[in-house]
Amino acid sequence: MTTAVRNPFLKIHTDDNVLVALQDLAAGTIISAGGQNMTLQHDVPAKHKFFINDMQTGDEVIMYGSLVGKVQYALPKGTLMTTANTHHAAGEYGYRNVKASWQQPDVSKFVNRTFNGYKRGDGRVGTANYWLFIPTVFCENRNLDVIKEALWNELGYAVTDKYRRFTKEMLNAYTAGEDVDDISLNPVAANDQTRFFKNVDGIKFLNHSGGCGGTRQDASTLSALLAAYADHPNVGGVTLLSLGCQHLQVADFLTDLKKRNPAFDKPLYIFEQQQTVSEEELICEAIRKTFLGMAELNKLERTPASLSNLCIGVKCGGSDGFSGISANPAVGHTADLLVALGGKILLAEFPELCGAEQALVDRCVSEEVANKFIHLMQAYNGEAMKVGSGFHMNPSPGNIKDGLITDAIKSTGAARKGGTSPVVEVLDYTERVNMPGLSLVCTPGNDVEATTGKAASGATLILFTTGLGTPTGNPVAPTIKIATNSLLARRMGDIIDIDTGSIITGEKNIEEVGEEILEYCIQVASGEAIPKAVQLAQDDFIPWKRGVSL
Repeated sequence: MTTAVRNPFLKIHTDDNVLVALQDLAAGTIISAGGQNMTLQHDVPAKHKFFINDMQTGDEVIMYGSLVGKVQYALPKGTLMTTANTHHAAGEYGYRNVKASWQQPDVSKFVNRTFNGYKRGDGRVGTANYWLFIPTVFCENRNLDVIKEALWNELGYAVTDKYRRFTKEMLNAYTAGEDVDDISLNPVAANDQTRFFKNVDGIKFLNHSGGCGGTRQDASTLSALLAAYADHPNVGGVTLLSLGCQHLQVADFLTDLKKRNPAFDKPLYIFEQQQTVSEEELICEAIRKTFLGMAELNKLERTPASLSNLCIGVKCGGSDGFSGISANPAVGHTADLLVALGGKILLAEFPELCGAEQALVDRCVSEEVANKFIHLMQAYNGEAMKVGSGFHMNPSPGNIKDGLITDAIKSTGAARKGGTSPVVEVLDYTERVNMPGLSLVCTPGNDVEATTGKAASGATLILFTTGLGTPTGNPVAPTIKIATNSLLARRMGDIIDIDTGSIITGEKNIEEVGEEILEYCIQVASGEAIPKAVQLAQDDFIPWKRGVSL
């Protein structure tokens, strides 16, 4: 890190026996902390941790006030934490009938605020108005690609025209015998001025690799997932393509859709290829019906709605050693603000709650809610253990390189995205959120599988924090990318929306940045700001097959 900070290190919790370097610290540097001095035994890169006590073999490592690891051999204070000297450890957890209190944040700035959203027939409010294409089976992906190219290009939704023009200019130069290295990208892209249907924010396509060939459980889970996306508040109409002979039958999808929302009233056009005369007819009729449906959907306009109608999923990916002390707690404050305003927050990624379980169990509003969380966590980790893995193997090489040495360190920092409010509901994969407040959603930690699951449970916006840079979005839930540090925000500004590096430098506090994030959410929910992930069409969609995925 080259940015100067007011304090070169941070002790996150009073019980911690490690400090976090906020800037690069050289070996031999004398550190004064907690009334004692220590000499750094090694160079400590920014984002990494070092011990403030002499440690013996088996000693517990405490961070965020929680057990996050155990020391493997004796270490003098001032030693850099590494994967060699510290291994993952997490505390046992269970229901303790704790009646946790919650200190709500001051929401006076937001009490009477609204956003301009799309009101649906069942009373929910979308932050966007999308037309959605769904294939029941991978065999229809190619047809979806053909339809996508036709509709995106002619109706003004294409965002890749700049690359087509770039390629064409290179081709012209090469044909003329000119140097193609002199050709540069013209970044002009499609925008609202070229969109034919002004009130239809996009046409989205859920290409996937399932629907047949796997287990019947896979097809059943996929059916529930696709029904959840059709029912999503940000979706105004649906075109469904089926082959006909696959495991996931149209009737199964319709059953799941009716089960999820008996009052479903959106236009839904279904085409089955094995019942049509030709592929050409299938594609033309799908385009024709969709065009006419979009014309009707275009009549719907944004109207003011209370912030209590917002449902925000919180996610971290490409995490670093600053995630748990800048972006995640700032998003956590945003979460607390929205919960206090009557909105909904979805915290998922169960492999990345390992080590934070007891704190979350103690925040559950009832024994029933707590036991559902415990059951899902233990069953999930148990499946991973059966194949020789486990939640403890979650951190990626990039996580470890940037200071997340154990899964418990990563998880206790990741859990801060959910804020401090009570846990009102625990949702299994694809279950729909119903209650205002903080809900836990069972998904993998995998970035796209997790965001896919959050949207399925009803997230109308996603706050995605990253310390390393992750080009991920979602087809139906506008995804706001938040950098943990300013260096990343500058280097990858094309994918980052918000920079929380001011927390690291001490220029702003967590509460200030949390309020700024909520302000941006209101702009995005109103269509006044377009997140980079939406601009770049980062419409990532990966169904979880309920197998082992960390």
